[in-house]
Amino acid sequence: MMMEKVPMTASGYAALEVELKQRQSVERPRIIEHIAEARSHGDLSENAEYHAAKEEQSHNEGRIAELEDKLARADIIDISKLSGDTVKFGATVTLVDEDTEKKTVWQIVGEPEADAKKGRISITSPLARALIGKKKGSTVEVVAPGGAKAYEITKVEWR
Repeated sequence: MMMEKVPMTASGYAALEVELKQRQSVERPRIIEHIAEARSHGDLSENAEYHAAKEEQSHNEGRIAELEDKLARADIIDISKLSGDTVKFGATVTLVDEDTEKKTVWQIVGEPEADAKKGRISITSPLARALIGKKKGSTVEVVAPGGAKAYEITKVEWR
């Protein structure tokens, strides 16, 4: 079975590496310490501290495995080498809502680094899928939870 690559920017990859190191070198030892401390309090069957620490350990180890998997499958795309006026992975796209004339700017990034508050949307999102392959001046229609929206692409940048 072929492992599916996870496209991401170099900064997205670096951010995942930082989180992985934090979880392995800081969180893991801290949780192990909590478990040992809770264990020293005696009867484990009624020890809420122990169960909470074990739960936290399970969550942390699961996230470590997830991060290791994403990093192993990472397909790092160097946006500085991309250009052109066609929207593709890594592009920063300026859109104007055709109903409200409201302007928004989105960068299309890999799923692990998507963050709407920072203007980064996942390549797998409905909006990004509608934008891929389109050029400046095109209109795209996206079916969003609040109904269909039409946007005009006013700028495609690489930064």
